[in-house]
Amino acid sequence: MFLSGARPRMWEASPSEHKKWVEVFKACDEDNKGYLSREDFKVAVVTLFGYKPSKIEVDSVMSSINPDTSGILLDEFLNIIRKKKEAQPFRNEIRHIFTAFDMHYRGFLTLEDFQKAFRQVAPRLPERTVLEVFRAPETSTKLQAQSCFIPAV
Repeated sequence: MFLSGARPRMWEASPSEHKKWVEVFKACDEDNKGYLSREDFKVAVVTLFGYKPSKIEVDSVMSSINPDTSGILLDEFLNIIRKKKEAQPFRNEIRHIFTAFDMHYRGFLTLEDFQKAFRQVAPRLPERTVLEVFRAPETSTKLQAQSCFIPAV
């Protein structure tokens, strides 16, 4: 209905994007160590995606790299960025859907907004399920969209 069909499994960066990623890696590799530290990686994400990654996101990345290295090597960095770029269209679709349901332009959905949206797109979905979905991300009565500025590449 809203989400597009199957996406390709592997997204490939254009030569200019790949070059930009390498340049960002080199610029963020403080002291030319050959790897990105935790802080270097945060700066690289801000540079490429326009948002500061959460502690959880950075912890996840750092725990996924080769434990024999002191940080994120260039090949690992390029793979991480490629995966983030692969997920970007999906995030944009989610933001588009959220914006369509945020009829009052408040940046969040109340339970009533959420219920009304589901009545429009899934009228047969049980009210209990809608309530469970609404409460799943957080326990408050507002569902917030993450604000994330993603600059054009």
